[in-house]
Amino acid sequence: MDGEASLSPRLSAPRISVLGASVDVVTPSEVLAFIDRNAQPGRRALIANHNLHSLYLYRRSADMRAFYARADLIEADSTPMILWARLLGLPIGPAHRCTYLDWREDFWRLASERRWRVFYLGGEPGVAERGAESVKARWPGQHIAVRHGFFDLDGPQNAQVVAAVNAFKPHVLLVGMGMPRQEAWLRANLDALHCGVAMPVGAAFDYEAGAIPTPPRWTGRMGVEWLFRLMAEPRRLVFRYLIEPWTLIGPAFADLAAGLRRALGPAR
Repeated sequence: MDGEASLSPRLSAPRISVLGASVDVVTPSEVLAFIDRNAQPGRRALIANHNLHSLYLYRRSADMRAFYARADLIEADSTPMILWARLLGLPIGPAHRCTYLDWREDFWRLASERRWRVFYLGGEPGVAERGAESVKARWPGQHIAVRHGFFDLDGPQNAQVVAAVNAFKPHVLLVGMGMPRQEAWLRANLDALHCGVAMPVGAAFDYEAGAIPTPPRWTGRMGVEWLFRLMAEPRRLVFRYLIEPWTLIGPAFADLAAGLRRALGPAR
């Protein structure tokens, strides 16, 4: 039901509905614990994340909705979305914001301890390699394989990409090709992948490589990370950050209506 907490059938954590979609109320440490439990080749656990951009795409794409329906865990990767959910009285707070830049060092520390094989798919040719070297400089001994994301998702190269992933047998597969391309690729190929945990991570290795500026982490806590990104890449992000959020007015009113029904329900 809209705006009400329920127990996710795929994860021992509350799953809430907000702005027309569902997210799991989990902290970054709980996400890492989920990865740790499922990082075994052949398990194919799927992690997704929602932010305001994904909510915009979710409302317009049946493929995106199918991807999220397949996900075993859905992170909340948006401070404005979390603040709105809190305003509705839902059991979520700032500690439940999950985004790669916030949990990356804990992830790579765990990957080092567990000796995970991590495959990163995405970025321009050469960028992922630089990103992997940056990670290895901080965490020597990491088992990382990379492949750029410039290929036709429906062409013959796709089979080669899947074969390269499977040959590496990653415990964790990180896909960074931007929304909705990364989600489309994961949905289309998940059943053919021999990996433990698969998850979209956007520009993760672009940040690792220094190809785009990394937002200071306080911007995420303050809910203004979007502004830093907009200033860094205005032409690419102006529509995403200044136009798309207005399309969520309808779901926001639906949330308010659902909250009002809950408030009035017991009095009847």
